Amino acid sequence: MSAGTPPDETALTRAQLLREMGLSPQWKLRAQPSVGRMTPVLIAEASVEQGSPPVAAVTASFATPGVSASGASVTDREQQIADLDWDGLRQGVADCRACGLCQERRQAVLGVGDTSADWLFIGEGPGAEEDARGEPFVGAAGKLLDAMLTAIDLKRGSDVYIANAVKCRPPGNRTPEAAEMAVCAPYLRRQIALIRPRLIVLLGRAAVHAVLGELGSLASLRGKPFVYPAAESDGQAIPVVVTYHPAYLLRSMPDKAKAWEDLCRARTLMRTAKAVPSLPM
Repeated sequence: MSAGTPPDETALTRAQLLREMGLSPQWKLRAQPSVGRMTPVLIAEASVEQGSPPVAAVTASFATPGVSASGASVTDREQQIADLDWDGLRQGVADCRACGLCQERRQAVLGVGDTSADWLFIGEGPGAEEDARGEPFVGAAGKLLDAMLTAIDLKRGSDVYIANAVKCRPPGNRTPEAAEMAVCAPYLRRQIALIRPRLIVLLGRAAVHAVLGELGSLASLRGKPFVYPAAESDGQAIPVVVTYHPAYLLRSMPDKAKAWEDLCRARTLMRTAKAVPSLPM
């Protein structure tokens, strides 16, 4: 490599990646207590701070019965979406006119990655660059997410799927509203059922609201055990980890260390989940 030539990103060491995230190399995966034959859900409970109350499985907050903007009853619409395969889901999201977000979008953004991934990361919604490119988490926040993935030996598109709570860009990149997330929830639920991930990582409060419901501040939810119910995932209950959105971390350097702790916890949960056989398709 000649002087002045920037290093190849693929050659970065973990220490360099952590420095890119604003962390020092001493942040390492901490040893976890032995848990024997405990299930992934119990593993999550065991990892909570001493004295914290256990948190039960929380059902995703989907739309209530009514009529969508397209005129179809919500219950009929949910059932139709629940029967879609990946091709049908992509087309359904592209054609969706169920809420006002469709009016200003360039294109709907379903998600990206391995459709049989063990890891599912869920953010809030497309921004301007995502709306233009049709892929979630591009731009500065996407680069930070990629660095976070690399720090725990993951790579976008390889055993990782990335989605959002809503599939269309909210005007001005604002946070999606509760009603918008409720209308989009059947699409997200179907993605989870098709992917059947072993672990879900929720990036930011909007993603938490979309999947787990209105439970409180993100800071109060970090480190607590949640599961996505088996009845909604067409399989086993899925451990859920709550952490900060990469766009927020770009504005709040001190919380990057907390996000790193969340990622280390997620990796420990994944190792345990992989030790438990999956149910047959």
